Amino acid sequence: MKYRPHTVWAAVKFPRNPGRADQMKMTHFGGARANLLLPLLLLLTLPALVQAQFTYTTNNGAITITGYTGSGGAVAIPSTINGLPVVSIGSNAFEFCSGLTSVTIPNGVTNIGDSAFEDCGLTSIAIPNSVASVEGWAFEFCTSLTHLAIGTNVTSIGEWAFAGCTMTNVTIPNSVTNIGVEAFGCSSLTAITVSPSNLAYSSAAGVLFNQSQTTLIQYPAAKGGTSYTIPTSVTSIGDDAFEGCSRLTSITIPGTVTSIGDDAFIGCFSLTSVMIGTNVTAIGAGAFAYCGGLTSVTIPNSVTSLGDYAFDACGGLTSVTIPNSVASLGDYAFSETALPSITIPDSVTSIGDYAFSGCASLTAITVETNNPAYSSAAGILFDKSQTMLIQYPPAKGGTSYAIPNNVTSIGDGAFYGSTNLTSITIPNSVTSLGNEAFDRCTSLTSVTIPNSVDNIGDDAFFSCYGLTNVTIGTNVARIGEYAFCDCHLTSVTIPNSVTGLGGCAFADCTNLTSVMIGTNVTSIGVEAFAYCGGLTSVTIPNSVTNIGVEAFDRCTRLTHVTIGTSVTTIGDWAFSDCTSLTGVYFKGNAPGLGSVVFAYDSLPTVYYLPGTTGWGPTFGGRPAVLWNPQAQTTGPTFGVRTNRFGFTITGSSNLVIVVEACTNPANPVWQPVQTNTLTGGSSFFSDPQWTNYPGRFYRLRSP
Repeated sequence: MKYRPHTVWAAVKFPRNPGRADQMKMTHFGGARANLLLPLLLLLTLPALVQAQFTYTTNNGAITITGYTGSGGAVAIPSTINGLPVVSIGSNAFEFCSGLTSVTIPNGVTNIGDSAFEDCGLTSIAIPNSVASVEGWAFEFCTSLTHLAIGTNVTSIGEWAFAGCTMTNVTIPNSVTNIGVEAFGCSSLTAITVSPSNLAYSSAAGVLFNQSQTTLIQYPAAKGGTSYTIPTSVTSIGDDAFEGCSRLTSITIPGTVTSIGDDAFIGCFSLTSVMIGTNVTAIGAGAFAYCGGLTSVTIPNSVTSLGDYAFDACGGLTSVTIPNSVASLGDYAFSETALPSITIPDSVTSIGDYAFSGCASLTAITVETNNPAYSSAAGILFDKSQTMLIQYPPAKGGTSYAIPNNVTSIGDGAFYGSTNLTSITIPNSVTSLGNEAFDRCTSLTSVTIPNSVDNIGDDAFFSCYGLTNVTIGTNVARIGEYAFCDCHLTSVTIPNSVTGLGGCAFADCTNLTSVMIGTNVTSIGVEAFAYCGGLTSVTIPNSVTNIGVEAFDRCTRLTHVTIGTSVTTIGDWAFSDCTSLTGVYFKGNAPGLGSVVFAYDSLPTVYYLPGTTGWGPTFGGRPAVLWNPQAQTTGPTFGVRTNRFGFTITGSSNLVIVVEACTNPANPVWQPVQTNTLTGGSSFFSDPQWTNYPGRFYRLRSP
């Protein structure tokens, strides 16, 4: 059929004739008549096509849009679906619709759910007057959104609702009674204007306050000027109030202010000067974190607490004075700063974890003599009784350190980043190594963990690149996650006392060639030995019941694995990318497997013992063979023949057998003599050294 312009083909159903079935006939319409019919067909099908782009739920006769499956561009949300009104845009409904450039929200919608339009490609949005609530993160990271109109009946704007957008100004109508933290955290925002008749909020010079201007809520990140003096009406600075205000170089906090909120000035990396008023009592968590331009801070005598991360990652901070009014320093309060020294006054009774961790320039910590909770010795921070070592200054002089004999525990992050240390002596008094205790002590070469220690914390020796040798004490019960990850250990013996081996405990130890796993370990954690490219063989003891996901992933030189009798589960990818693996030897019944266990390997053979159950011709997609080698002790091949001693070994075809020998079975020291492959189901073994011994005993084992 030739193409004919202005032509439509349509299916027409004729009226039912008595006694006949319905008939369908293809009828041709052409020219002007077709042009009249086509819009009619489109009008009839358009509502269905539009509605098909949305998923929704119905509740009490009203529709909530829950998802969008269309191609993006300009989208109009229908005001009704199946005759029911659309009243809400649900949580995450349009999230990550990067192709969505504009959306029309109908005037019946009353609520826009959390993350409803997060990370979309919208360039502008008009929130209709019917909407009462815009929930948290609703338009977060709509990085092309430059224009915003907020409807006159919106009462609540959730936290981070428009954060990460690119508006330059925002007008808040008089209806709004609640604005969440960082609701307008936009790096291009120059001004926030509040309707003069709003009873809950106000603005001055483009800065957002509460109505009475006692709380500064948000300072626009791109507001002009490099300095700002907070008005004297202000008594509190809200959470995240100045977050990311990278243009500010100085800030003056008046004496009227009593509290600085969490993350109040976080990320003000150009800030070089801050004057904290003399009535501030609390500096919130993360209040000045990542203010890399700060070099010195004077904390007034009114302050009683510094929150977690208060000055974290202030990389230029070299001077701070903690007044005698401060009672507590939060976790990470001064971590990753450039402080060369710090003095802790008598008033401080609580120091959080990692308070001075990662301070690469720190040479000494001094605690005033009358402090009831803490003490110092040779510039090292201890608790008062000096039974816990809390912080060793990373830049302290010397390459070796002997922990005092009265210390029983080494705190979390105590030696973190002490790159000068090449050796450390841990006394028998120590019972616990905290998390990250020696993390990134990159010059440590050897460490002995005494028998007194029962726990090695998570990340305890993480990324100790120089560590080639470790002796683990015989009372350690747990080796934490990442405990020795990314070290250069060549061999390791896990003692029989260990029951738990954490995820990634020895991962990425690329020089590790030998590992002895103790007989009481019950579980091998996720990625416990992943990327240990030097390992050639592993024996998993009978105590182990579970081998975790990716436990031996990418052990590229691993050729043989022996798995004990109690293993019941092996996780996904446990032996993936073991490209040299030729044999996996099971002592017990077939365990349960993850979906993929032996992927991207060299197609190893799985061997199992007589009497065990659950085996078939394949296991985990690899051939499974009965492990049944027998030394034939009768027949013409057994014994001394033509000046040699030997015997025939039989079993499943192509089994690889190692013959070992010893001279004293009561106290055996087995030595490998020969490796045989049972080609065709048998192989002859002969001992070339039999004449050197008055008697010798032999056994067969897997490689």
